[in-house]
Amino acid sequence: GGVQARRAGGGGADREGGGWRLYGEIDHVPDGHSAGVLLVAAHTGGFARSRTLVFLVPGDTDGLVRVRQTALDATRPLARLQLRNVEARLLGDESADVLGALARLGDFAAVFLACEAVGAADRVLERTVEYVKQREQFGRAIGSFQAVKHRLADVYVQVQAARSAAYYAAWATVHGERVGGLALAQGLEALRAAAGEAVQLHGGIGFTWEHDVQLYFKRAAGDELLFGPVHRLRAHAADAARLFEAAGQPEVTV
Repeated sequence: GGVQARRAGGGGADREGGGWRLYGEIDHVPDGHSAGVLLVAAHTGGFARSRTLVFLVPGDTDGLVRVRQTALDATRPLARLQLRNVEARLLGDESADVLGALARLGDFAAVFLACEAVGAADRVLERTVEYVKQREQFGRAIGSFQAVKHRLADVYVQVQAARSAAYYAAWATVHGERVGGLALAQGLEALRAAAGEAVQLHGGIGFTWEHDVQLYFKRAAGDELLFGPVHRLRAHAADAARLFEAAGQPEVTV
């Protein structure tokens, strides 16, 4: 995988914009099969002097091959992009801090994904509570059993903690603090717990494609595969906060 960028026609290309060609392949690009414009990060300058630059590629550019991939979560389609001598336009200036900009963009994206995960977790929990109030077993609603109450109460606590983390991360982004990854870890964990309990407490129907519970479960699992795993997000947050350096311990490697 990965993409390489080269100047079209050698070193005499226009340094102010166009004049670049991209080569390579990228997997698991969300909505990559249908996006009108693609934002592609590519390496340039050779191995010893390699830099990362960002390019704009229109979706109908010659040499761009887009193939939709089979995804665990069909509601978040993924694609493989193949770039074969694709003409691209440089975004910004070559001297810009591209890696820093990508890191900031990644943090913003993590905050949005955390908020999405919290919303999904809250909704699937709400639907599960509604279901256990209606589903009867042994002559009474299954939601009246203490074991069921405790399981849902634990999920509720996780969802509320994830909501607080997402709120704080959204506030922190405009104050220069990058905690999006930590909020995303909390959100994905809450969604995974809420969706898992929903499948179990809905009984047999929770395991079928005819019920919407499977959509939440697949979103939880798919997002963790794409953007996680949770333990790695937390390890990166610990490294960024220098928690282990302060204690005289080496940085976390996962």
